[in-house]
Amino acid sequence: MKTFVKISLIQFLFFGMIHCSYTESDYTTGTVKYIALEGGFYGIVTDDKKNLDPLNLSKEYQVDGKRIQFKYIEKKDMASFHMWGTIIEIIEISGLKK
Repeated sequence: MKTFVKISLIQFLFFGMIHCSYTESDYTTGTVKYIALEGGFYGIVTDDKKNLDPLNLSKEYQVDGKRIQFKYIEKKDMASFHMWGTIIEIIEISGLKK
């Protein structure tokens, strides 16, 4: 029984540390941009001039110049061959009028 409790505690601490390594943003606004590097991809330039490289930008939003509002999680433990901006995972997104 003691072994089960120790393993459970270790799992709880481990997964708690993993969860804490990702921080969710507040709502952010920006513009989708087609970046003609490495075969081309869609990035996001926020209104405060941050370059973001989304892992999961849906086809609906892959439109150069599209204004969006979104929430995201930074993926600090990942690298990309794009070498352009901070890698993110979008968790909420909606379009804005220009």
